[in-house]
Amino acid sequence: MSISATKKAAVIVGNRTHASDTGSPEVQVAILSERISALQEHFKANPKDHHGRRGLLFMVGRRNRLLTYLARTDRDRYQNLIKRLGLRK
Repeated sequence: MSISATKKAAVIVGNRTHASDTGSPEVQVAILSERISALQEHFKANPKDHHGRRGLLFMVGRRNRLLTYLARTDRDRYQNLIKRLGLRK
């Protein structure tokens, strides 16, 4: 499941670090989190969609790698991001 262009633009605006930012780890993690939550709703209605579940696992893995990178390179940005998105503890 993909998210609408307006929802994606709103997520980008809410998480960008400067005016033309679309690819920073914060933006990528926020977009992936939005897509993951949309897929979780899809699986409540379609529990036997195993091919879609595989895509969900890939997205979760990618988000985890981005968060690991951010935690390793800039701890403050990482802490702010997980607090803002409500991830982990």
